[in-house]
Amino acid sequence: MSHIDIEVKRIKEKLLEMWDLVDYQFQSGQQAMATVDHELAKQVIKLGKKVNDYDVKIDRMSENVLALFTPVAIDLRLMLATLKINASLERIGDDSEGIAYFVQKLSSPLDAQLFAETRTTEMYDEAKAMLTDCRKALLNDDTELAKQLIKRDKVLNKIYAKADGIIAKTLMEDPSKINEGLILFSIIKKIERVGDQITNIAEEIIFYRDAKVLRHKKKKKKKD
Repeated sequence: MSHIDIEVKRIKEKLLEMWDLVDYQFQSGQQAMATVDHELAKQVIKLGKKVNDYDVKIDRMSENVLALFTPVAIDLRLMLATLKINASLERIGDDSEGIAYFVQKLSSPLDAQLFAETRTTEMYDEAKAMLTDCRKALLNDDTELAKQLIKRDKVLNKIYAKADGIIAKTLMEDPSKINEGLILFSIIKKIERVGDQITNIAEEIIFYRDAKVLRHKKKKKKKD
């Protein structure tokens, strides 16, 4: 195994360690939300520092490989993709922290009917499944699975697009639920952002393996 292969292996191991930590944050955010567990929410927030430490470490390791070994072709694409995947994971950690902060503002469980109508549980479960499958795509260099993830993000977008109208209607009928409605919508928005970051990671996996850039592809098609 060459020196660059050894360093790339070390970076990938660190990235997967960070991934597991972020995944735990995101899953714990849902549990804290469902049970209004302020202690668990506090733990999710506290883990943010550890995620940030991984972020800095992986960035430095990747930059060292770029500076010392001047990789080309697939190795270069892997390093460039790793830098962006690392950034996306850190943002998922931030979004998980954001969910935990909103949970801490709750004094009782969210309104069950509003929760069901906004399909929040369905949205959260799908985002968790996408994050798990995205890790598999990275681990196995599976570009087909990565492409499926990009399509699946549309489910989250559709739920998010309808949520504000559902919440607004409820608040107009019952103004006493304004605080609760705003917290719920803020959590839904965080989940939608996690879906966007997973899509970004999936695009980087495809870039690394197939040398194809998918970012902004749809926008370009609309202009033609």
